[in-house]
Amino acid sequence: MGLSSKTIQIKIKSSCDVFLELWKANPHQVPTLTPTTIQNCQSHEGEVGTVGSVLFWNYFHDGKDRVIKTLTQEFDEAKKSVTFKALEGDLLELYKTFVTHVHVDTDGSNNLVTWTVEYEKLSPNVPDPDTLLEFYKKVTKEIETHHLHNDMGLSSKTIQVKIKSSCDVFLQLWKTNPCQVPTLTPTTIQNCQIREGEVGTIGSILFWNYFHDGKDRVIKTLTQELDEAKKLVTFKALEGDLLELYKTFVTHVQVDADGSNNLVTWTVEYEKLNPNVPDPDTLLEFYKEVTKDIETHQLRN
Repeated sequence: MGLSSKTIQIKIKSSCDVFLELWKANPHQVPTLTPTTIQNCQSHEGEVGTVGSVLFWNYFHDGKDRVIKTLTQEFDEAKKSVTFKALEGDLLELYKTFVTHVHVDTDGSNNLVTWTVEYEKLSPNVPDPDTLLEFYKKVTKEIETHHLHNDMGLSSKTIQVKIKSSCDVFLQLWKTNPCQVPTLTPTTIQNCQIREGEVGTIGSILFWNYFHDGKDRVIKTLTQELDEAKKLVTFKALEGDLLELYKTFVTHVQVDADGSNNLVTWTVEYEKLNPNVPDPDTLLEFYKEVTKDIETHQLRN
């Protein structure tokens, strides 16, 4: 009765990153977006949004109210996936093991959500979980509908850049010496000045001159967070060109050494001023260019 797997892929118009973040960090909010499929999600053990946390779900499937207790088994940042393993509930009356992976991917203009289930039947008469894949499709479309109706709310996007230079040196530059960034980024960031507070401390305010989308631009930022454990720095826009398009704009830069890979992850959180404002995809490419400029300088030195 060995392990089997099945997959369903759904194209959505809403943000993949926002969709995945819901399952990663806020699964208890899912029921508010899925009135006909998932009715309740409660934390039973651990902290919501962390590996090892245990959740209890009430859902409606195949014409019946059902329950499941799941272990949050894995967050894979590189693959953009979250994995839940069934611990108790209706599914385990049919399957010896049942694991669900939800993965997102942007393929050109297509935002894709992929659900994969891995399962081992208790007997040969147990059906494959085809109706459950259709259930996941319905869940996905309900969340998409909610996000599209609320697309003026907070959104987020991420880009990850692999570098050959030191992650720690890269992050230290943004943490304690951001005013040195322009010396390493001649084509992207030209100037950084301290306006208030002390450089490298939470609450300090910086004024930047940069070149983006063919124009010279400016931004004033608040240093909002310096997280040693997460290797993360956060800047919030206070004034400047970006706030002509977005009500709020926050940038997180995080580093991580994953085996032989040194990874820099830029995440932007933003709220558009109107529906016609584009997502900041070109700004993520800008951050990628900034990262490669700094990498080039550090490798030379």
